[in-house]
Amino acid sequence: MRQRLRDLVERATPSGGTGERAIKSSVWLVTQNLLDRGLQLVTLVVIGRIVGPEAIGLVGIALLALAAMDEFTSIGLRDALVQREADDVDEFLSTTWLLETTRGLGIALVVFLAAPLVATVFAEPRATDIVRVIGLSPLALGLKNPGVIYFQKNLDYHKQFVYQTSGSIVQFVVAVSYVLLVPTVWSYVVGYVAGNVARLVVSYAIHGFRPSLQFDREAAKDMIGYGKWITGSSIVYFIYSQGDDAFVGWLLGPAALALYQYAYRFSNAPATEFTQVVGKVMFPTYSKFQNDLPRVRSAFMRSFRFSGLLSVPMAFGIVVVAPSFVRTFLGPTWVEMIPAMQVLAVYGMLRALGRNFGPLWKALGRPDLTTKIGVLRIVLVGLLVYPVTERFGITGIALLITALYVFPIFPIDIYLIGSMLDTRMTDIYAELLYPLVAGALMAGATWWVRETIAASPPVEFVGVVLTGVVTYPLAVLLVEELSNWGIRQDITMFLDGVRS
Repeated sequence: MRQRLRDLVERATPSGGTGERAIKSSVWLVTQNLLDRGLQLVTLVVIGRIVGPEAIGLVGIALLALAAMDEFTSIGLRDALVQREADDVDEFLSTTWLLETTRGLGIALVVFLAAPLVATVFAEPRATDIVRVIGLSPLALGLKNPGVIYFQKNLDYHKQFVYQTSGSIVQFVVAVSYVLLVPTVWSYVVGYVAGNVARLVVSYAIHGFRPSLQFDREAAKDMIGYGKWITGSSIVYFIYSQGDDAFVGWLLGPAALALYQYAYRFSNAPATEFTQVVGKVMFPTYSKFQNDLPRVRSAFMRSFRFSGLLSVPMAFGIVVVAPSFVRTFLGPTWVEMIPAMQVLAVYGMLRALGRNFGPLWKALGRPDLTTKIGVLRIVLVGLLVYPVTERFGITGIALLITALYVFPIFPIDIYLIGSMLDTRMTDIYAELLYPLVAGALMAGATWWVRETIAASPPVEFVGVVLTGVVTYPLAVLLVEELSNWGIRQDITMFLDGVRS
């Protein structure tokens, strides 16, 4: 038995050519994301049901403050090292460690000092101490072993799996144990910090590189020069991805913030967590053959096809299952989030598809595109967010950001991708038609089951989920038989790569 397990691990270890390594890395990343996000969502369900939306909103305020500092000070060091064609980047790692450690210490100090101001902005003095404690996490992350960059650069995602999930498991155990013993929102805070400390320890246990105090000014200048657009895109990303959260918390209060954040996380996580694997694997993959356009184009179309296959049914399924899910797992105090959750499921599908664009732009030397498109999104949302939110609450802001992504943002993304890859926009859009048809068939079946069984929320939830699991593969097979989708060939190739 032990030998069989050892053989399985050896076969699953990323090896061979770039394509085979990418496929095996995808398996590890999918497994990591399932475990990581699954533990996070279970933690949110347990704590949310026990302490309620208003208390959860206090943590939401703290996480917003921390995210703002993190994104506004991001200098793109990791992306700069992954993008380099050279396999060995040891000469840059000590400099990277010093920069990240200094950055982490600076964030921790600023967050600690600014905590009362943050609490005042949101009119919630109870958030002050929570902000300060959560603000310790960047220091732990800054001190981590910079050698972990090789896990992504070399597609060694079996090691990344150990590094990432160790923190997730510690966070889950600490947070859930705490809230069951002492029903307070501090359970999430303590678990969050404990998880990041665990990753710090594991980073040195799993990789042999040891940083020194040697600082290379030229190396720093080189990395920061590449990362300047990463910095810009990080700032812009925070504003358009969490600016709506901050606005809801400021205008409507912590309880509304918790409802909106939960609606966002539970509607977006299934689709985006699967497809962010594509982005993480494809960035180093594109970077390795960035000068071979036909190969890049073929890889992009295949990854975009897979993203549609995965994200569309999840989004459609969430729209149908949201009412029974919320009533079953979160309880009556959370039902107000259901309409927003259904709208944001569509947004999650579009975000999942959009995760294919950034890695390509970065690999081909155009990280500025993410920043520029993000600025456009911010301007459009900023013009309408106040009247829409004031009148329609969290459902209104969910409709706003989803509608603006449908048009004009998503068409602009497709246009730019088509131009860079020298392919027609219609060819890219065509890849979405097939999963949309299959997803619509699945949604119709699940909706019919939900309306027919008229059972309690838990039974309804199980019945709808099982229906979706059964009908979507059948719908995919039907669409494949009636069209030239070609997804069967891609799935076969993927499975062959895993088996190899």
